[in-house]
Amino acid sequence: MPNNVNALPKIGIITGSGPDAGLDLWRKVLRANRALLGTRFRGDLDAPNVTIFSEPVLGLSMELAANDTEVWACMKETAQTMAQRVDYYAIACNTLNYYQPQLEALRLPAKLVSFADATLEFLQGEGIERVALLGARPVIELGPWSHYRRLAAHVDLELPDPAVAARLHQLIYDVKTYGEDAPGTRERFAAILDTLDSDTVLLACTELPLIAQVPGHKRTVDVTDLVAHKLARLANTFENVEKQ
Repeated sequence: MPNNVNALPKIGIITGSGPDAGLDLWRKVLRANRALLGTRFRGDLDAPNVTIFSEPVLGLSMELAANDTEVWACMKETAQTMAQRVDYYAIACNTLNYYQPQLEALRLPAKLVSFADATLEFLQGEGIERVALLGARPVIELGPWSHYRRLAAHVDLELPDPAVAARLHQLIYDVKTYGEDAPGTRERFAAILDTLDSDTVLLACTELPLIAQVPGHKRTVDVTDLVAHKLARLANTFENVEKQ
C-alpha cells in the first residue's frame, strides 16, 4: 500500500550514473503521466510526486566489477533512504539495476521497478522474439554483472562483436564527458547500429537515447522510456499498488 492511503503513490528516482540520466527519466515520467491522463490532466496538481536522489559515487558503475563493494554500499544506503519517502522507485542506470536481487532482499517498504522487468514486459507484449542489445560493457557482456542476463531465456539476443562493443563503451564515456551534441557523436552511433542484423534495438544505457535520432531503418527502443511509462501508471492508480 502507499505510505499515505489518502494520496496517490509516490515515485523515487536514484541517479548519479550519470546525473543527467535522472533528469532524463524524470522528464519521461512527466511526459508519460501527461499522456496517460489525457484530457483529465489539469496541470501541476496532476503531476506525480517524485523524489530524485543523485549520488555521484554511483558513477563508478561503468567499471562495476572493480568497484562493487563501494558502489553497493552507496546503493544500499541510498535505497534505504529513498524507501522511507516513496512507494516505488527506479534506478536511472541500466548497469546499476544489477543490484535488483540484493535490493529486493532488503525488503524495503518501497518496490523497485527494474529496467529488465519493464523491458521483458514490453517484448512479450509486442511479441518480439529477436532483439539487439546495446549498452555499457558490463551490460552487454551478459556476464555475472549484467542486469539483462534474464532476457536471454525469453528472446534471441543479438550482441555487438567485441570490437564494436569497445567502440560503444567509449562512446558512452564520451557522451557522459562531452555531451550528446559533441561533433561526430551521432555518426559514431549510426555506424554501430549499421553493424547489427536485428530490426529492433534495445538502448540499455541512459546515454544512448540522447543520441538515438540518427537516419536508418532500425527501431530503437528506449528502455528508460519503458520504465517511465510504468512509473507513471503506478503513480496514478491504487489498483496497481495492490497488484504489484
